[in-house]
Amino acid sequence: MFRAARLILFVRPIARNNVSPRYLHGTRRSLGTVTDFIPKPAEEQRANVTLKRFWKKVDVAENNGLLTVTLDKRALRTPEGAKLEIPNSHRLLASLIAIEWENQEKLIKPHALPMTSIASRAIDGLRDEGARFDLVAGLIKYFDTDTICFHESHPPALVQLQEEHWNPLLKWAESKYKIKIKIFDSLLGNTQPEETKKVLVNEVNKLGQWEMAAFERAVLTAKSFVIALALVKGRINVEQAAQAAHVEVVSQTQRWGEVEDTHDVDYYDIRRQLGSAACVLATN
Repeated sequence: MFRAARLILFVRPIARNNVSPRYLHGTRRSLGTVTDFIPKPAEEQRANVTLKRFWKKVDVAENNGLLTVTLDKRALRTPEGAKLEIPNSHRLLASLIAIEWENQEKLIKPHALPMTSIASRAIDGLRDEGARFDLVAGLIKYFDTDTICFHESHPPALVQLQEEHWNPLLKWAESKYKIKIKIFDSLLGNTQPEETKKVLVNEVNKLGQWEMAAFERAVLTAKSFVIALALVKGRINVEQAAQAAHVEVVSQTQRWGEVEDTHDVDYYDIRRQLGSAACVLATN
């Protein structure tokens, strides 16, 4: 049985009140509900209705190079009914999923199952190469309104944060992929060069199902194609990605102060979301 410090990461990215409308997109996907992950013999059916913990023991079983998290020896399943099987090269992911379920108390908390959610997304939705290509075709839309491509000329504190957290990532992407990224100061008529988008799409299309699941969550969390790419490629860590995604928020709080139960919650939430993506990328 797993005994570890409580790991609490949120399942879904949350649209925040302090995010400018220009960063919000219509790309959606189903993560399934918590009850979709629970095995469904007769006694578990009651848990689906009550969302009460019914299992006593959580384990990780290994068979033919695959790791499966079990609840009382019954394998977890994805929302589409597939066994939630993790490659043995991703032992950390399997362990974190097990910890999520071990840490559930009397009532199941869906927001505390982010690793289960992202693994199910990879298995159900991203196993097929064509599905991954379709996803990238949607996610590239974030690049035209990428968080780090909109630069303000004032106040000075914001300009400094942009230079510190955004410019290095822009220079990295341009240098690594031999592309040109436009910087905007207006909300009107903003589109990146088609050739640049083509290069980035081709690069992201090389990702496998697990990397793609991490990339998708990072894009939707940071509202930035570039930040997500830098995280997946190891250019930045979770803290650096979170700081880059929250430049405007940090500037606002420095100037006007922090709104209790809003900015402080967002601070940890974005790190939980990006952290869950980073954990999927970790291999043995």
